[in-house]
Amino acid sequence: MDTFTRQIQLRWSDLDPNLHVRHSVYYDWAAFARLAWLAECGFDTATMQQLQIGPILFREEAVFRKEIRLEDKLLIYVELVKTKRDYSRWTIRHRIVKEGDQLCATVTVDGAWIDIAKRKLTQPPPAVGEAFLRMPQAPEFQWSE
Repeated sequence: MDTFTRQIQLRWSDLDPNLHVRHSVYYDWAAFARLAWLAECGFDTATMQQLQIGPILFREEAVFRKEIRLEDKLLIYVELVKTKRDYSRWTIRHRIVKEGDQLCATVTVDGAWIDIAKRKLTQPPPAVGEAFLRMPQAPEFQWSE
């Protein structure tokens, strides 16, 4: 997969009193895009419940570059920055872009998989690794140990 994008629909409730996008909204958009990617790869919430696994985050970081206005047309790109070879831990970046090429913000997350029954970190089933192989990779993608 070369790219994975989702259009973002900006809502009035996403804005703060200064008419800027509230900082927490960027994290919501990133979660929406990540879960959309997982669902498109066959891992919707029902499937993850059956497999007794779920993604968890250790770190979330947003970097804000350009102001977003209510009328802007936005896309969010999802790309894999780093992963262990067993796909148990990973770093995913989300780039929020307006007007086709203006980078407005990046949200980077470090995460892993948890066994939801045991409440412990786990290695995901092989099908998850196969899906991660199809995730668009950042130019600086690297395998981690």
